[in-house]
Amino acid sequence: MMTEPVDEFQARVAKHAALADPARLRMVDLLTLGDLSPSELQAELGMPSNLVSHHLRTLEGAGLATRHRSEADRRRSYIRLAAGVLDGLAPGREHGARRVLFVCTRNSARSQLAAALWSQVSEIPSLSAGTHPADRIAQGAVDVARRHGLDLADRSPRLLDDAVRSDAFIVTVCDNAHEEIPILGGIHWSVPDPLRLNTEDAFEGAFADIARRVGDLAPRLHAA
Repeated sequence: MMTEPVDEFQARVAKHAALADPARLRMVDLLTLGDLSPSELQAELGMPSNLVSHHLRTLEGAGLATRHRSEADRRRSYIRLAAGVLDGLAPGREHGARRVLFVCTRNSARSQLAAALWSQVSEIPSLSAGTHPADRIAQGAVDVARRHGLDLADRSPRLLDDAVRSDAFIVTVCDNAHEEIPILGGIHWSVPDPLRLNTEDAFEGAFADIARRVGDLAPRLHAA
């Protein structure tokens, strides 16, 4: 007896077929943590670029992954998992962390929101910093945080330096920061900059994106 529409069933078949390949399953495991460019996936897997491209086309065709251009370098793209496609299938805890450090360029919106959201779902301490910090947090970030029950009013942007980075699991939430600084043992979330549009909808979109990613990452980390 068929319990779901044929098109939904076929979509599930395509996803399971895509995941049956060891290389694609490893790609998906990596993407459950954060976004990666094709060249970064190539380096992680030690695989020729044409084979990486083939596997990515299969993942995208199955609706498992999407691709978008970097805001920093438009020649570069990032791959991310489609929201919710792996519910119940993602791997368990893999990484230990003493604290989680969220990094963007100005430390005025995305990284501040990520650190505040993290503190709600994990006992692992969190903080944020910027490669070129602003004078103050963006008003749009303060407003969207307040609408969702968070208070950023007393937070100030801080400079990313070696002391801040020490012993931290780093999450870059900005393409510019990710492409500017090397990250060892960290991950990247390619979250669009809400200040480019500076509208309520843009900040709500960034908040929702970060909230989902925080919720996905928290169960994957354990206190070191």
